[in-house]
Amino acid sequence: MSALETTAAITGNIGTIGYGLAAIGPGIGVGIIFGNGVQAIARQPEAAGLIRQNMLLGFAVVEALALIGFVVPFIVK
Repeated sequence: MSALETTAAITGNIGTIGYGLAAIGPGIGVGIIFGNGVQAIARQPEAAGLIRQNMLLGFAVVEALALIGFVVPFIVK
């Protein structure tokens, strides 16, 4: 195996590991968002609509970061 092939193999593995690590943050973020949202709705049921709206907005932002983490290893070489 030449040095170029070894470098290509290492780069592919690092990209995969990088995305795996990048998925940890959004996973934790989604758990925190929905966990705290459910607690907030339990404490103030009359504000459920506003809380739910903010939860979904936060979820969309966190998932966008996860998608960016998925795309970046393919773009950057």
